[in-house]
Amino acid sequence: MRGPDLARAALEAARQSADAKRAQRKRRVPRGTSTGSRSRRRWSGPGADERDPQPLGRLASRIAMDRGWNEQLAGGQVFGKWAALVGAEVAKHAKPVALKDGELTVAAESTAWATQLRLLQRQLLGQIAAGVGKGVVKRLKVQGPTAPSWRHGHFHVPGRGPRDTYG
Repeated sequence: MRGPDLARAALEAARQSADAKRAQRKRRVPRGTSTGSRSRRRWSGPGADERDPQPLGRLASRIAMDRGWNEQLAGGQVFGKWAALVGAEVAKHAKPVALKDGELTVAAESTAWATQLRLLQRQLLGQIAAGVGKGVVKRLKVQGPTAPSWRHGHFHVPGRGPRDTYG
C-alpha cells in the first residue's frame, strides 16, 4: 500500500469506528428517563411531583404516622384546642389535667362547675370526639377544687402536722 491508499484506509476505519460509537450511544438509555418509547429526559415540569419540596406539616404528619405517634398527638390536641373544643365559658372555669388510657381528667374551679361538667359530660365527649377524633377520649373524670396541701419538700412528719396548734 502506498501513502494515499493507506490514508484512505485509515479514514474509512475512523468513520466505521465513529458510526459504531454513535449507534452504541443511541441504544443506551439516558439517566432519569423511562425505558419506554420516550427517549428524552423527564423533567418535573409545572405540575406537582414527588421530587418537589413538601410542606413541613405534611412531612411531620407522615413521620408521625410511620412511627405510631398519632394517638399521642391527638391527645395533645385536646389540651391545645381545649377552648375551641368545649367552648369559651367552660374553658374559663375548667382545665384538662391528664389524659391516660382514654380517660380525660378535668379540674373545675368550683364544686358548682364540677357538678355542671358532670351533667354536660355526654355533650362534652361528643364535642371532643368531633374536634380531635373518635376514641381519643372515652371517659371524662371531673375533679372539684382541692384544698391546699401543707406538705412542702421531700420529708414529712407523720401526724396532723401544723393543724395540731390550732385552737
